[in-house]
Amino acid sequence: MLKVKLLSMDAGSLYIVVLNSNTLKKNALHSMDRIDVIKGKKRLTCIINVGEKIIGDDEIGVYEDVAEKLNLKDGDFVEIEQQLQPRSIAYIKKKIRGEPLDYPEMLEIVKDAINRNLTHEELASFVTALEINGMSLNEAEYMTMSMVRTGNTLKLKDKMVFDKHSIGGIPGKKETLLIVPIVAAAGLKIPKTSSRAISSPAGTADIVETIANVEFSINEIKRIVNKTNGCMVWGGALDLAPADDIFVEIEYPLRIDPLFLSSVMSKKKAVGSNHVVIDIPTGRGAKIKNFLEAQKLAKKFIEIGKRLGMEVRCAITHGEEPIGRAIGPALEAREALRTLMGRGPDSLKEKAIGLASVIFDMAGKKNPKELAKNILKSGKAERKFRQIIGEQGGNPKIKPGDIFIGDKTFDIKSKFTGKVLWIRNDQIIKIARMLGSPKDKGAGIYLHKLRGDIVKRGDVLMKLHAENEKRLTRAIELLENMEPLIVRKNISREMIIDVIPSKTHTYKREFYFER
Repeated sequence: MLKVKLLSMDAGSLYIVVLNSNTLKKNALHSMDRIDVIKGKKRLTCIINVGEKIIGDDEIGVYEDVAEKLNLKDGDFVEIEQQLQPRSIAYIKKKIRGEPLDYPEMLEIVKDAINRNLTHEELASFVTALEINGMSLNEAEYMTMSMVRTGNTLKLKDKMVFDKHSIGGIPGKKETLLIVPIVAAAGLKIPKTSSRAISSPAGTADIVETIANVEFSINEIKRIVNKTNGCMVWGGALDLAPADDIFVEIEYPLRIDPLFLSSVMSKKKAVGSNHVVIDIPTGRGAKIKNFLEAQKLAKKFIEIGKRLGMEVRCAITHGEEPIGRAIGPALEAREALRTLMGRGPDSLKEKAIGLASVIFDMAGKKNPKELAKNILKSGKAERKFRQIIGEQGGNPKIKPGDIFIGDKTFDIKSKFTGKVLWIRNDQIIKIARMLGSPKDKGAGIYLHKLRGDIVKRGDVLMKLHAENEKRLTRAIELLENMEPLIVRKNISREMIIDVIPSKTHTYKREFYFER
């Protein structure tokens, strides 16, 4: 029997207990071994860490999450029982050797990941093995189904349920706030769950959160969707494909993403979508650099969709510059609302109408592009948007000016006369995040000039917004070694845009991690 000593902190994504070296020797245990901690009829598999100064002999240090699971109090007594390595370790080793995994093996790995029975080192080994050896389409299918099976699912009665997903990588992607109400106004179900930003200035959930709640239970989402035909919520609150969040924790620091296909498709399957449009932004500054690469990715999405009983269509879209002019949660919410009210940028309108028309075509609607255009132009989309926002706890009468944006501002002016030849998405993203976006909802960038615009020296290219002076100052300092908007007189005369290596610019391979 060991005496419980509560540690007033959470161990994070693993169930961990702490023993000292004497207790380890006495019980023939080692650091990182697995033990079952037993209290009455309850037992929980935990991983051992070693702590000499805070844990005495015959004591067990218990973190808050373990204490909550076993209903432990300081001074309680528990039993421990050594456990063998989980079977999933053998399957991870199999993948390290380059051998394919079947469905039961993949499911076992996912179950152990969710049950916190695999260490970060073991998960990192698995993810790295997938990156090095690749995943076959069979394995991607097995992983997708495993992720869906081990999480919650949203079940609607409708035969056709639609969804849209962007693979991300470019700033200003607020088109979902137009697409959902356009599609919902046409009488189609579109339960849109979105992510928060990981490496971008704003995820869709971050944007919507500036004007409405985004965290709901499965039953609450059913109510919203059944009443309005659509929703725009944060998927992380729903426990949909929860293994994905665990793998993201491992993938992001390594800057690899071998589970990308399974991540996207598992979340679409979990919300019951059987007709999905995948937006693949393509071009310089996007994740996907050329048309051939985009086609290859599209074929994979379509094939996985078939195997899962889903119709998938992929739209290869322009990805060489931000969508619209606003970057950052509140700025993007303002721009989306203005566009719904008929006053937004053409690029945002065109992208929203284009993607909505693909959904309408899948639904068998006649003249799908005209239908999408008319729903937006007539105000039906705006009315539907306000209804959805109201059901999500926001103000259905909200005006763009009601949305708070950072009042610490700075204008970036052009040093040249000419034309905007290129907008560097990667630099726009870095600047916006330095300003505080997405955590500071009012932080971001407003572009006064877009690609192709004529510029005079001294014209304002973009305005920086921050919620505090320190972040604004840091962003201005960062800009000293950047040129996010390339302005030159004439591309045919000035063929050299920059020289690498440069005295002022540092170029690194960018990694955009959005799901």
